[in-house]
Amino acid sequence: MLTVDFDRLGIRPGTRVIDVGCGQGRHSFEAYRRGADIVAFDQNAADLADVKVMFGAMAETGEAPGHARAETVQGDALALPFDAGEFDVVIASEILEHIPDDERAIAELVRVLKPGGALVVTVPRWLPERICWALSDAYHANEGGHVRIYRADELRAKITARRLRFVHSAHAHALHSPYWWLKCLVGVDDSEHVAVRGYHRMLVWDMMSAPRITRLAESALNPVIGKSVALYFTKPAVRGAAI
Repeated sequence: MLTVDFDRLGIRPGTRVIDVGCGQGRHSFEAYRRGADIVAFDQNAADLADVKVMFGAMAETGEAPGHARAETVQGDALALPFDAGEFDVVIASEILEHIPDDERAIAELVRVLKPGGALVVTVPRWLPERICWALSDAYHANEGGHVRIYRADELRAKITARRLRFVHSAHAHALHSPYWWLKCLVGVDDSEHVAVRGYHRMLVWDMMSAPRITRLAESALNPVIGKSVALYFTKPAVRGAAI
């Protein structure tokens, strides 16, 4: 399940990409499939170990082009261990809402992005997230949980203040919002509740089969209750260029 629209990122063979806060690797795998040289970056060693295994499996089965390179790197998003301007594309999907010092994290994302490169940031959207917070403290008030709810214009302003140019926004995963509302209502740890299990089965079916009816429904609902908002930016190719 991708939150990022890769067709907007201009990824081609040899494009150097970093997926900051890669988690279980869904966006890293897509970049690798498209022939990018991908760095899957996260602080969680266990997740990175699983991502590395999947990279190896993709290479062995030919799911990724032979020229593409993939590696995992463990570290802190507040101090990325890379040179300035090292990446053509920077992805930061669903991580900034976890980081108290988001300004510092944004500065690092911008620093490692090459002039002329693309940055995409996704976070939970304000309305669906606000409903989750209202229904359940356990949803967000835990170690490593969400520390803020963003409004899209607030996050956009924080990033353009770093002299990036905003180019596009989109919403995604509207069908997932009711699932999280259900979990918040019955208890976020109660995955066996009949309503939660039933809705989860529908989501799995949707992801595996992508039937036309649910694709049309989600497309219509995304502007209203899309669970995530994705913001796309470019870094001016000339230092000091006007935005």
